[in-house]
Parts: sequence; C-alpha cells; structure tokens
Amino acid sequence: MSEGAAKPVICFGEILWDSLPRGLYPGGAPINVAYHLKQLGANPIPVTAVGRDQLGEELLQRLKAWGVDISGVSVHPTKPTGLARVTLVDGSPRFEIVEDVAWDAIELSAETLARALQCDAIVFGSLAQRTENNRRQLATLLALCPKALKVFDVNLRPPYDDAEQVWALARRADFIKLNNQELSRLMNGHVPPADTAAAVGHFAKRAGVGKVCLTAGETGAGMLLDGRWFWESAKAVPIRDTVGAGDAFLAALLSGLLRGSNPPEDILRRACRLAEFVVTQDGATPAYRVDATGNVTA
Repeated sequence: MSEGAAKPVICFGEILWDSLPRGLYPGGAPINVAYHLKQLGANPIPVTAVGRDQLGEELLQRLKAWGVDISGVSVHPTKPTGLARVTLVDGSPRFEIVEDVAWDAIELSAETLARALQCDAIVFGSLAQRTENNRRQLATLLALCPKALKVFDVNLRPPYDDAEQVWALARRADFIKLNNQELSRLMNGHVPPADTAAAVGHFAKRAGVGKVCLTAGETGAGMLLDGRWFWESAKAVPIRDTVGAGDAFLAALLSGLLRGSNPPEDILRRACRLAEFVVTQDGATPAYRVDATGNVTA
C-alpha cells in the first residue's frame, strides 16, 4: 500500500449475479458495498469466491474494471459462481438464491490475511454465514483485526434468516445497519412506528453496540451514534428497482464515518441521496458521479 493511500476496508461475503427481468447484474451485498466504496474514494477489498466458469471470469473482469482489488477473491475449482433469481414486485426484490456455490466456500489466502491486518473496517452480512466454512473464516478475520471497525449489515433472506445467528453476529459488531422490517423481525414485532429512535435504542442496547443505522424506505433513514439520534427524510424519486439501494447507503455512510471530516447529519444526508439515485437505475452498481456537496448524477 503506497504512502497516503486509504487503508483497506474488507468486504466479506457473497458475490453473485442478480438475474433481473432486464438482464444479469453483478451483485451480492458485500460486493455492492465494495463497488460504492470505490466510487467514493475508499479502498475496498472483497473477500469472496467465484467459480472456475465464464460467469466467474466475468465478475473478476467487472471488479477489475471498477478498479477494485481482487486479491481476496478466490476461484473455486468445482463449485459454480453464485446466482440469485430476482423477481420484482412493485420495484421491490424477491430473491431465490442458488445454494452450494463458490461463495459458500470462501478461503483466506496469506495475502488476504496480511491485508486484513492493515484494514480500517470489516463489513460482513448475515447471508454469507449460511455455511460453517464461512462462519469460521469470518471469525478468523474478526479475531485478526481487533481494532478495525466491525460493520454488520443485517440481510435477512429466507430461509437464511435464523434470528439467533443474527443476534450472535450483532453482538460481535461495532456498527449495525438494518432496515425497518428487519428491526421489527428481530424485536419480535415490538417496534412502535411513532417512536423509531426508541426502538433503535432498545435494539442497540440488546446487541451491545453504540452505532446503529436504520433504513426505512420511502420514509427516510436514521442513525444512532453513541447516544445521539439523527434522522434524514427521504426524497420522492421514480423507482426502477430497489436492488442494492441499502448497500449503496451503507457504503456512503461508512465512507463518511471513516473519513471523519463531515458531521453525522451530512453523512446521513449524502447516504440517503446515493440510495435514492440507485433505486432510479437498473441493478445495484450503476455508474455515477458525486460532487463536493454530495449530489449524485449519472
């Protein structure tokens, strides 16, 4: 890593193709986060796996084209590259995620472990923990980097949505991002809509973390930072599909927090604007530019 370069952000988990009605798009929450982190000037390193097949090679070429470091992406000799069949209902996705694929068997190379020692943050989600192998690999990464910000992106995708496992992951995190449906599910439906801040506070206390971000779709998003609550209302935009909007939001939020130069209100505002842009586009990784004030244009 050259002097002055941003420290790595490890993005651990699934990489796959989202099969949408309008075509195939690169996907997987950690990869979407990595894409947007790169767009925002960070230094993401996806830690994942593709198959030794045409779809896997195409994903590697996409990552290279984005300028994303692929040193943490292994190629599995027998398992195929991941795929998610996506059905859109009023723009919202329903996923059928193919099992026993390459990203179910993530491996940590010596180079990945060495890069992890330098990292600022580790981003991980719940979906990739559906295999014992990946749970072991994530535990290794988390133990290796005790000072890195551990960012848990709750991503409940039935049938891989065991609440007990999600709570166990939450208690290993420093920062948690989830949506309002996931909050309600994890809190057994006890989320008063008129008191979102209190509900998030209760969740944070139960998880033992001081930093929680909640996305609430067309309503907006809130962020709890060590006892301070911030809220940004959403702006109405025409929705193409909502695939990856939460991942873009998390990337913008994390980029701002790691940079540390903007106030929380501004970081949250910028994250909301990027997510709103993404829902107007096809897929989770559209091309865009962000100006100095956080405005996003194609």
